[in-house]
Amino acid sequence: MRSFRFLLSRRWVLFLLTVIAPAWVAWRLGEWQFHRLEDRKERNAIIERNELQDPVAVTDVMAPDSPLGADDEWKRITATGTYAVEDTVVVRYRTREGAAGVDVVVPLELADGSSVLVDRGWFATDNRGATPDDVPAPPAGEVTVEGWVRLDATGDSTAVTDQSTRAINSEQIGDALDREVVTGFVDLRSESPSAEVELLPVELPELDNGPHFFYGLQWWFFGVLALFGFGYLVYDEARGGRGMVRGSRRSEGPEHPAVDRGA
Repeated sequence: MRSFRFLLSRRWVLFLLTVIAPAWVAWRLGEWQFHRLEDRKERNAIIERNELQDPVAVTDVMAPDSPLGADDEWKRITATGTYAVEDTVVVRYRTREGAAGVDVVVPLELADGSSVLVDRGWFATDNRGATPDDVPAPPAGEVTVEGWVRLDATGDSTAVTDQSTRAINSEQIGDALDREVVTGFVDLRSESPSAEVELLPVELPELDNGPHFFYGLQWWFFGVLALFGFGYLVYDEARGGRGMVRGSRRSEGPEHPAVDRGA
């Protein structure tokens, strides 16, 4: 077997670097997927724990200028007040099974003068240009709602234009409506009295672990496969590449064809 000194050559050093780089990336991507798995398990545990608790008053969890924590999301709350129909906000691009629609968010005015944003559910629309005037009205008068606490969305999609947005952010909506609102919003579970036209309820998150475990294994497998392939090529080179030489010689045929002695 030949010496492994060939690994010090420029060609093999560059080859090694081109193998290590994607193997390292694959390893980090695998770790990222497993971190996402742990985050999802933690989120599921919070949701399951909060769903088992009895609902509490909205003021026990949510208040203006009071940040919410991850443990607060999906807590069940109750609130009593009056819907401010004139300040309805539609959340665009909320499709269900391929159908166009919007989520309908209406501020519920509380006794202390503040409001809580209530996502009352999904409403199918003929196009993506629906306005607050196109959606069914909530119940009139005093209403008691029960729902789940949700954290504000972030990013450019939370901008509000003409009482329309792509994602719910209480600060952005409060500023656009010139209304004092509590931090976060509420996904409606039930309201009493009921509306004449009920909306489709908000979709709850799935409490499975998702595909992250298998994605993580796949990335690690790709990294190990790259290193294994490099190791095999090193082994083959160290033993002189005899398998490749024999194969090439068989394909080429005899080097000196036999002389026709009968000529």
